[in-house]
Parts: sequence; C-alpha cells; structure tokens
Amino acid sequence: MIFDTHTHYDDEAFDPDREELLNGFLNSGRYMLTNIGASMEGSIQSIAFADRYPNMYAAVGLHPDYAAEWGDIAAKKLTELSKNPKCVAIGEIGLDYYYEDPGREIQKKAFAGQLALAKSLNLPVVIHSRDAAKDTMDLIKESGIAECGGIMHCFSYPPEIAREALELGFYIGIGGALTFKNARKLPDVVLMCPMERIVIETDCPYMAPVPFRGKRNDSSYLNYVCSRIAEIKGISVEEVERITYENALKVYRVSKK
Repeated sequence: MIFDTHTHYDDEAFDPDREELLNGFLNSGRYMLTNIGASMEGSIQSIAFADRYPNMYAAVGLHPDYAAEWGDIAAKKLTELSKNPKCVAIGEIGLDYYYEDPGREIQKKAFAGQLALAKSLNLPVVIHSRDAAKDTMDLIKESGIAECGGIMHCFSYPPEIAREALELGFYIGIGGALTFKNARKLPDVVLMCPMERIVIETDCPYMAPVPFRGKRNDSSYLNYVCSRIAEIKGISVEEVERITYENALKVYRVSKK
C-alpha cells in the first residue's frame, strides 16, 4: 500500500483526466491519498474530493502565497471545513521567502494564526517552508503545535534542520526532488532520518521525479521515490512502502485499511 501524503489533484493540470486518474488509484486498493488545500478554493475542493472518493483524505489551509487572505473570516471557514471527518490536517501552511510577495510579516501572521488554529482543533499540520528555516522553526516552537504533530513537506533544508524538526516530533516529507541530480542535501537527510519518521509525497502535479522531471506528476511516480529511498537506506522498496504507509496513518490518524 502506498500513501501519497501530499497531492493537489484540484489543480487545473488534472482537468482533462482527473476522474479517470483518481478512480484508477483509489479503486485499485493500492493507494491512499491526501489532497492538500493551498487556497480557500483548494481547501473546499479537497474536502469535496475526500467526501467523494474512498481512501482519499483532505487538509485545509492557506499556503504562504495566499497569506494576505488570512483573517477572522478565513479562520471561521477553515474551522468549518476541518469538522469534516475526512479532514486530517491543517495545511499547507508556512513561510516562503523565495518571493517577497506577500511580505514576510504578512506570511508570519498567517502562519502563526493557522498554527494556533490547528492546535485549538488538535489537528496535525502540513508545513511548507522555503528559504525560511529559522522563522519557520521559531514559530513552530512558539506555537506549541508539536503536541499535535505534522509533516515538514517537500523538505529542502540540511540535516541539522531535519534533526530539529525530528526532535519536535515532525515527519519529513520526501518526494521527487530526491531523484534530481542536483539533490545534494536531501540524500543526507534521508540517510540520517529514521525510516519511522519519513513519509512520501508527490506534491503533484509538481516535482515529478527523474526521468519525468518537468512533466506533470501523479501518484504512480512514487515508485521512483521509494526506489531512491531504498537505495540510500539499503532496504527493499517493499519495506519503504510499508513503513511510509504506516507512518502516514500515524501522522494523519487514519485507520489501517
């Protein structure tokens, strides 16, 4: 069984064949998926997918790109969406300093607010962090969200930041970037991270692994990620699939199928 912990099947890239893909994955008995809200619209769609498809779950939240939308109205709507029994996390939320819009203070306010929301709802978080390691870790520590747990999605920092996240009880999300030829830090992170704290993800339609880099990603490509993890860890692909599946069930508090 493969648990893709981070998908965006609401993206327009899947408009031509979304239903065919999801029915194929979710009726096969081999996949479980969590669709991650990045915007309010995406969060609403994620809940709709989870209601419609077996073995599919949802996370709701505002990605840093949408941080300016955070406020009382957004908090109320996300709270309402989170009450759905198939909502398993608040996310993806966090900080992205690669671009300067929205501004850093706006991002930090939205991130802190959504961390507080997740804690009040006792839900884990799915965290997006790019070029913002210190502020991300500081806000996580200040929030007390470690009690609820979560995933450091699309991890891109060196091993010392991974150790800090692990000490706080987080899981490390590993995807297609691990297969890239210029992936220097990530293999070291996978090597040092206990298998019991790794989850796998596509971030589809983005971040397709080699040999599909630059093309539309989907959950069927996770075998390339599992193969690379197995190579680094010196274990079988089947063991990678089994352990990461069980890890995903734990972090998202989902019953075993």
